[in-house]
Amino acid sequence: MLEPTLHSGLDTGTVRLRRSVSGSTGPQALPDLLLIERARAGEGQAMEALIRRYSGRLYRVAYSVLLDTQRSEAAVLEAFLAAFSDLSRYEPTGKFAAWLTRLAYHQARAQRTVARAAQSPALAEAVSGGETTVGADGVRERQELERAIEALPEVFRTVYVLRMVEGISGIETAASLGLHETTVRTRLFRAHRRLAPDTVQRLRAAPALLELAPERAERIASHARTQLPHGSILTISASAP
Repeated sequence: MLEPTLHSGLDTGTVRLRRSVSGSTGPQALPDLLLIERARAGEGQAMEALIRRYSGRLYRVAYSVLLDTQRSEAAVLEAFLAAFSDLSRYEPTGKFAAWLTRLAYHQARAQRTVARAAQSPALAEAVSGGETTVGADGVRERQELERAIEALPEVFRTVYVLRMVEGISGIETAASLGLHETTVRTRLFRAHRRLAPDTVQRLRAAPALLELAPERAERIASHARTQLPHGSILTISASAP
């Protein structure tokens, strides 16, 4: 059953996007469900529009597990490849964004053991953010807040990132992670308990945390274009529900 607070299976971001670009006919202005149907019919622009729309969210959830930019980027790409190589698996009874997020979450968890085994001092330094002593005050502030998020245990960190950084609802977070909504609330509460009160306030006011760098977003879209030929998408449309 579709969530009662939404219409036609669209997520709130899609609704806002449609309102902001009313009158536009480009793929980026279309709702998820229409883009999905066009992707199933072999339209590459529709697939790319969905990839660009959700790359940032998928990167954040992957990074909340892996704490490594390169591995997170790889997990996001693998999630998109898994999704668009067989769109018939998506059932339009739930939010497409939550389905994609869950794919990225599982891809990141699958890489986690390998990431821990390959951990090195150089990687640890990169993850800990050694650049915090340089740059503008705003950059240092953002990096400090990101380090505070990274210091949370993973079990709380991923919930915190989706609820407080990505700003999605508890219901959608639960669907994205395969959790009960009560578990999401409990983990978010415990995450807040582990953060200093002033840090919580600064995190709530901070924009653009754990952002996907533009060059990484472009690389994900480019790799997806080359690894998902239109022929495979046309095959999918024949078996789609």
